[in-house]
Amino acid sequence: MSWREDGKEKTYSDEEVEAKLKEELPHWYLENGWIRRKYKTSSWKSTLMVVNTVGHLAEAAFHHPDLTVSYAFVIVKLVNHAAKGITDKDFELARKIEEVVMWQPGLEEGALTGTPDDPRFKYIKYD
Repeated sequence: MSWREDGKEKTYSDEEVEAKLKEELPHWYLENGWIRRKYKTSSWKSTLMVVNTVGHLAEAAFHHPDLTVSYAFVIVKLVNHAAKGITDKDFELARKIEEVVMWQPGLEEGALTGTPDDPRFKYIKYD
């Protein structure tokens, strides 16, 4: 099947979406037919880093979110337009965005220590 053909993906009911979010993506929420997440940042530079990260992941997945971008936050909104609802693609992209944006290497063992505990270097306000 080509990428232009409708694959008739399963869409989830609002109740199913809310249950999956609660279990798998607790910082995401359902509103007006979209799953959403607000990422708080420390500055415009940080906001742009989040936007570029989300953009890269979305383009690689060929699934494109709506973004609201401000000085100190980014809101990511996902829905599968072709399926007219929330599908596995939305959940999978949300999980990947969450994994990458909220990654804190300083909490893991290894050579990557993460940013210093200094306001000059902070960019994400971790939950």
